[in-house]
Amino acid sequence: MSTIHDESCPRFEDTLELIGRRWTGSVLQAAGRGARRFGEYRAMIEGISDRLLSQRLKELESAGLVERTVIPSTPVQIQYRLAPDGETLVAALMPLAHWSTRRSGPRAAVRPAD
Repeated sequence: MSTIHDESCPRFEDTLELIGRRWTGSVLQAAGRGARRFGEYRAMIEGISDRLLSQRLKELESAGLVERTVIPSTPVQIQYRLAPDGETLVAALMPLAHWSTRRSGPRAAVRPAD
């Protein structure tokens, strides 16, 4: 049996870790549905705290998946949108999102092997 490890494994694991963090999927989904301002994200993602939303947006920006734009006005406005890599990631995740909604039960859990 051969081992699974090549140059793509660490990148893949890093991506899974990022998108697997609590609320990251919801933030990406809200961005994909048109959220631009912080309040729009908060309104679309029920239960997320301001602190955690801010943290996730910063992480996604740092990863190059979300772009942050400062609009010099009074008061200053901040807008977020999916970067091109974020758009392709959301598109790549759509089959997984569809698969998860097709699973039986309202929130089917992954069962550990016996």
